[in-house]
Amino acid sequence: MRIGEVAAAADVPTQTVRFYERRGLLPPPQRGTNGYREYDASILARLAFIRSGQAAGLTLVELASILDLRRDGAVPCEHVHSLLLAKLDDIRERQRELADLETEIEGLISRSDRLDPADCSDGQVCHIIAPNA
Repeated sequence: MRIGEVAAAADVPTQTVRFYERRGLLPPPQRGTNGYREYDASILARLAFIRSGQAAGLTLVELASILDLRRDGAVPCEHVHSLLLAKLDDIRERQRELADLETEIEGLISRSDRLDPADCSDGQVCHIIAPNA
């Protein structure tokens, strides 16, 4: 398959295929006598893996580490498990941070409902966000 056929089959732009090649996520393709990239069907499985990994929140660097392990003959399941656990910890931390931010914003909205804009002095940018001390 040529790059356009691969891109269409994987539902990605051709630039994405080239980008993944440059990043080492895809093996270098064979080249035809005309210089065009020639791929076998295994490239589609690799692209599906990359897209699934990204959908799970893994970065391209993390995906490359998984592919490197597999290329070196190791089964990467334990590594993937640890990456996913770390990703889940990150998500839970972000959820806590977002919950704190939600509480802060709710408080500011409540404050804004009680304040009179006429009470905001020229020395303040906005007395909702930065109240008088």
